[in-house]
Amino acid sequence: MYWRAHYWHNDVMSDRVTVNISDGIADVRFNRAEKRNALDGEQFSAIVEAGESLKTNKSIRVVVLSGEGASFCAGLDLASMGAIANGSSASQDRQPQASDMQEGRITHLGQQSAWVWQEVPVPVIAALHGHALGAGCQIALGADIRIAHPDTKFSVRETYWGLVPDCAGTVLLQGLVRPDVIKDIVFTARIFDGREAHEIGVVTRLSENPLDDAFAYAAEICKRSPDAVRGAKELLNRMTVEYAAAQFAAERRIIGGVIGGHNQREAVMSDFEKRPPSYIDAK
Repeated sequence: MYWRAHYWHNDVMSDRVTVNISDGIADVRFNRAEKRNALDGEQFSAIVEAGESLKTNKSIRVVVLSGEGASFCAGLDLASMGAIANGSSASQDRQPQASDMQEGRITHLGQQSAWVWQEVPVPVIAALHGHALGAGCQIALGADIRIAHPDTKFSVRETYWGLVPDCAGTVLLQGLVRPDVIKDIVFTARIFDGREAHEIGVVTRLSENPLDDAFAYAAEICKRSPDAVRGAKELLNRMTVEYAAAQFAAERRIIGGVIGGHNQREAVMSDFEKRPPSYIDAK
């Protein structure tokens, strides 16, 4: 069975995410290799659509999530970042926001791109290489298991751009990483490699061939009772789910207060113009 996530814009259909289901394994691949699978409005929507399509599929036992080309996901598309700095509201360029929420969800579009993998009732394994930055890192955190190449570059990058993590990362990091280490990587927005990611708890396993090993791992899970595996994921996620809605609302509230403000625009423009930022005091 082969399926493509489609997103319509200006009457042009693009194939941003592919899903290939075989022997109980859903092979989900971000398909924007020329942009290192960077995220614009179209990419966010295609990722969510792919995840939503799997939530009621009883034939799948496990999902393998990966990115085509040189990286898993390099984070927000720089065109989107420029649009934020310029105050653009073009749907294909802008950061997801509270108005993107749909009835029945506790998330907006960006949050759902990561959270949907927790809502998929079977295990989700992310195979990571190249880059997993910003929202791309948070999408990886949405998987249940992360297998990464040691040289993969990670960053919870948002504060570098004058933003806060708002793609479910403040929920998904809890329980994986010590609270002080979460603050370290969020406050500094520093880039760290797969080895450190494994050491601090962001990555489950290291591999020289993460995609091959992810499929081997998936095949092992497929040998277990699908009822037991689905039940185990539901049980293990219960407390996180109960806490998530309020935290996601806080993410949306706080980023709504910083996005488009002087300091956030200055963070972007100073990077684009290769100069030190000139911030004003926080309100």
